Amino acid sequence: MPASVDSDSPSPRRRLYGRSRGKALRAGQERLLEQVLPRLTIAPEALASGSLFSFAPRELWLEIGFGSGEHLIAQAKSNPEVGFIGCEPFLNGVAAALSGIDREKLMNVRIRRGDAQTLLEAAPEGLFSRVFMLYPDPWPKRRHHKRRVVSDPIVEALARTLRPGGEFRFATDIDDYAGWTLRRFLASPFFRWTAARADDWRTPWPEWRPTRYEAKARKAGRGSVYLNFVRL
Repeated sequence: MPASVDSDSPSPRRRLYGRSRGKALRAGQERLLEQVLPRLTIAPEALASGSLFSFAPRELWLEIGFGSGEHLIAQAKSNPEVGFIGCEPFLNGVAAALSGIDREKLMNVRIRRGDAQTLLEAAPEGLFSRVFMLYPDPWPKRRHHKRRVVSDPIVEALARTLRPGGEFRFATDIDDYAGWTLRRFLASPFFRWTAARADDWRTPWPEWRPTRYEAKARKAGRGSVYLNFVRL
């Protein structure tokens, strides 16, 4: 399988996502991509500038693979003093998120269309206070497991870019992917799993905003697993 090539790097990378776009966009979505996305887009090298926003955010939170942006938008509305960076390779999802960001007139969100690998590599140490990865593509076939976002290099990158005491929050409705993720974070000396009892990983976080992927899982009869890891 050919490796994907990130537009910001000449070196081949593992492909972490499937299609980059779906059905044809509506005229309003095309307008958002042309007029709104350019002012919200960030280049990886801009992370070190400290001038991503028109204000000085209390913290920076990152969402890797924000889907259609429901969770990203809800978090940004509830935490206006926090700066949010969302990464998403799927163009239709980016367009859907831009609609909500524009409608809510959110000033604390920046977008990167693409996977998060280059962004994490460019981020200064301890930049993020919280990172979310919610319902990533599970790539269920064994031969595709290497395309899962959670990997040893990603765990290492998160250990470098999360500040001490920072959190990585992960949700999935696929038991195999939950186990896959748990094994990799438990093997890292830089993270502690916060669960003390079963309800801790069966119950979402207090400020949780359900996503359409979670609704789809519920409709199919699948429960979810919510994992929380603290950077030591």
